Amino acid sequence: MTSAVERLLSILDLEQLDHNLFRGRSPQDGWQRVFGGQVIGQALVAASRTVEGRFAHSLHAYFMRPGDPAVPINYEVDRIRDGKSFSTRRVVAFQQETAIFSMSASFHIVEEGFDHQSDMPDVPGPDELASLNDIKEKFIDRLPANIKAYFARERPIEIRPVDTSRFFTQKAREPRQSIWIRATGKLPPDPALHQCALAYASDFSLLDTALIAHGRLLFDPELMMASLDHAMWFHRPVRADEWLLYTQDSPAAHGARGFCRGSIYTRQGVLVASVAQEGLIRKKRAM
Repeated sequence: MTSAVERLLSILDLEQLDHNLFRGRSPQDGWQRVFGGQVIGQALVAASRTVEGRFAHSLHAYFMRPGDPAVPINYEVDRIRDGKSFSTRRVVAFQQETAIFSMSASFHIVEEGFDHQSDMPDVPGPDELASLNDIKEKFIDRLPANIKAYFARERPIEIRPVDTSRFFTQKAREPRQSIWIRATGKLPPDPALHQCALAYASDFSLLDTALIAHGRLLFDPELMMASLDHAMWFHRPVRADEWLLYTQDSPAAHGARGFCRGSIYTRQGVLVASVAQEGLIRKKRAM
């Protein structure tokens, strides 16, 4: 297990303060705000700790304020309902008594039913592609200092883009991209933990898919970007430490908001999760 995965497991291992109250902490990596995927993953951990014998099938979350990495995050769980087949939970994340995030999640028993899915796109496999670490030297000089520091650190999620030209061209194209993702080390077998790890990873690169339609690069200094909401559906069991194809597209952007969708497949072509996100994409005002 890599040290980055150990840190990820530490991030997702919340401290229980009370029956419905949990505390999470952020890695001290020099970021000015908390990574959105971290809050999603921690909130899902908190909700999952209050449910037995059922697994998350959907979550719907809103980011209300940027989180401060230096301050612990408290997650308060409301056990809204436990029915015969479904359980519903609401989670609100607080920092110093101020709400920064809210999420509703639904959990379902395992049962049989109809089964179909969309086909996975025909793309090169991860073994045929360069890792993000392999290509970072081509664009590292264009990045701000804090982003350079991010790429210099070991990360818990490995990313292999199918098309690396996305990072270098400023030509407007159809807003679609695909990346292979997996945890960089073996995770414990707990299925709920794999869901939480995938929720953490699902925030990577999704919003910047909207930039492709406008020929803008990911770390454009003229832009302000932030996740506004995040929804996720878990269709089938998943292992977050095995390669998963994350296909992403952006159907619309308007009014300083970009909307993006994602589908997550195993290497065998099994659709395990779907994701949708709207985010703020705003040109920075001149000082």
